[in-house]
Amino acid sequence: MHLIGHLIFGAIVGLLAKFLLPGHDPGGILLTPLIGIAGSWLGSALGRKLGWYQQGSPFGFVLAIIGAMALLLAFRIVF
Repeated sequence: MHLIGHLIFGAIVGLLAKFLLPGHDPGGILLTPLIGIAGSWLGSALGRKLGWYQQGSPFGFVLAIIGAMALLLAFRIVF
C-alpha cells in the first residue's frame, strides 16, 4: 500500500506541475504522471538529504512539485 500511495502522490504532483507549467508536452497524459513520480521522488529526496525538512513536513510537497517541474522542463528541452 505504501508504494501505491507514492505512485498516486507522484501522479498528482505531476499533474500539478503540468498545470503550473502550461504549454505543449511531447509526452502526453501518460508520461506526465511518470515524470511527476520521478520528480517528486527527486525533489523530496534532495530536500531530506540536504536537511531542509523532516519526513512528513508540508515543505516536502513543495519540493516534490519543484522537482517534478524541473524534470518536466528538462524533458521539454530534450524533446
